[in-house]
Amino acid sequence: MAKKSPSPADRALLEAARGGDVPAVRAALAAGAGLEVRDAEGRTPLLLAALADQVPAAEVLVRAGADVNAQDDRQDSAWLATGVTGSVAMMRALLPGGPDVSLTNRFGGVSVIPASERGHVAYVRAVLAETAVDVNHVNRLGWTALLEAVILGDGGRTHQEVVEVLLAAGADPLLPDAEGVTARLHAERRGFGGIAAVLLAAERRTASRSEEAGE
Repeated sequence: MAKKSPSPADRALLEAARGGDVPAVRAALAAGAGLEVRDAEGRTPLLLAALADQVPAAEVLVRAGADVNAQDDRQDSAWLATGVTGSVAMMRALLPGGPDVSLTNRFGGVSVIPASERGHVAYVRAVLAETAVDVNHVNRLGWTALLEAVILGDGGRTHQEVVEVLLAAGADPLLPDAEGVTARLHAERRGFGGIAAVLLAAERRTASRSEEAGE
């Protein structure tokens, strides 16, 4: 079925959201623009605002009832976009809209996974502290946020800090990828000595707790 063409008010809302023009967002809504109108790629005004980190515009849309979980043709949503941009301010702007933190992108990942890959330390810390997102969620590649931070990270201080934050939030250092390789082994293979040392210490703590529990 062909997509319905946006009305002038709808097009104005899409542009205003993308550009962060709050008065224009309000004017378009007052003129009857649809909150969930889609552009050619299936993106809603809220998703466009999130991708451009236009926080005030997003706040107006959320208060008006915009769906923070609406996904576009690529399975991106406003909430999932925050994991890519790493915007803590946008993440918090979307929280009143009741985001589904288990919602996954086209790779089967929740928002903390791309954030970990990109080294968005503040976002990783905030989303784990302020939501119930699963720190051990496994995507379609067989990777958790911890694995992705090591496999796709650069091994520097920022990604080491992401690893430390994930571990502090309960990431399982012994959870391997689909081929049975742990995050520490990946770190060692890539020459990430500092991260490998952090992961080794975490593995030892995990093993010690298991022994104390009689497992």
